Amino acid sequence: MDDNHVLIFDTTLRDGEQVPGCKLNTPQKIEIARQLEALGVDVIEAGFPISSPGDFKSVVEISKNVTEPIVCGLSRGVKKDIETAAEALRFAKRPRIHTGIGTSDSHIKYKFKSNRERILEWAAEAVAHAKKFVEDVEFYAEDAGRTENEYLARVCEAAIKAGATVLNIPDTTGYCLPDEYGAKIKYLRDNVPGIENVIISAHCHNDLGLATANSISAVMNGARQIECTINGIGERAGNTSLEEVAMIMKQHPRLNLQNRINSRLLNPVSRLVAERMGMLVQPNKAIVGTNAFAHSSGIHQDGVIKNRETYEIIDPLEVGVDESMIVLTARSGRAALAFRAHKIGYNLTKLELDKVYHIFLNHADIKKEIMDEDIHEIIAEAGINQHQEV
Repeated sequence: MDDNHVLIFDTTLRDGEQVPGCKLNTPQKIEIARQLEALGVDVIEAGFPISSPGDFKSVVEISKNVTEPIVCGLSRGVKKDIETAAEALRFAKRPRIHTGIGTSDSHIKYKFKSNRERILEWAAEAVAHAKKFVEDVEFYAEDAGRTENEYLARVCEAAIKAGATVLNIPDTTGYCLPDEYGAKIKYLRDNVPGIENVIISAHCHNDLGLATANSISAVMNGARQIECTINGIGERAGNTSLEEVAMIMKQHPRLNLQNRINSRLLNPVSRLVAERMGMLVQPNKAIVGTNAFAHSSGIHQDGVIKNRETYEIIDPLEVGVDESMIVLTARSGRAALAFRAHKIGYNLTKLELDKVYHIFLNHADIKKEIMDEDIHEIIAEAGINQHQEV
């Protein structure tokens, strides 16, 4: 693999589906998995097989229906979990078992009622058992973000010696700042024997709104896989947003990082996931929100009409959006009104525009947004009998 290539590990169907009320049935999961394959994701985490018969079945069927991506099944570091994941992945062309254990003192003391040395053994045992079934084993150190770096390095070393091919370093609670998460990745690269032979993965949660920033900091410091979801859905405040990290890498050549994502499919896949999960995307969501390429301020509208790049760093077509939106509100200026009027067939002179604009403002102060049908009415109210162009 090219050292500058970042693998995109999509966990929409596992971590994303853990959002309350977002349960998908097997046909819906297959539909989304196929679209993720078309999108170009490298790994699809298809589910948590032991969690329910339905999840087990979904992992089996997704394994049958996609061929290019690695298909991954999650398990706890428990033999029965691992064996169930292996069974669910039996039809996968490229199977991966994702297993692990919590490593922070909080998890060790309160969740497992154990100690550091036993967790080290447990981690190695889980990886070694998974290795009996598949070659590709990803180990997660849950709550790595709050795990002391020196101890985390020991856990990672044990996992590598047991056969792990990928090390997942989750910021499970979304607590880390970007500089400290990046420093954690760098510390592991510099202090774990054999780490140059495995892939380091970033799995960041968004509790403080830092998931994307942390993931980018991770790859800038040597991680080569980002675990993310469509629309940033996931537990609590969500996961790293796939569309955000993909476009950050694309828009910042100085990072010298590449991925396989076909960005023109981002909006269609976003809409599919939102519809199937019944979870609307917030309008101001980066890349895929309905307002991501919408302009309502007169100053912004004038700039975009003259040159799109004045206020847009991404061409909407790059992410599957047909065009920017000039939204007419009371904050809009003459340029935006003339632009929208022209799109529906009116070429207003300067004098006509001045007259129409005065009436437009009166309407805009009453309505939140002026639509095309309103423009027809406003022009008629102004007494302008201009024939529309065909």
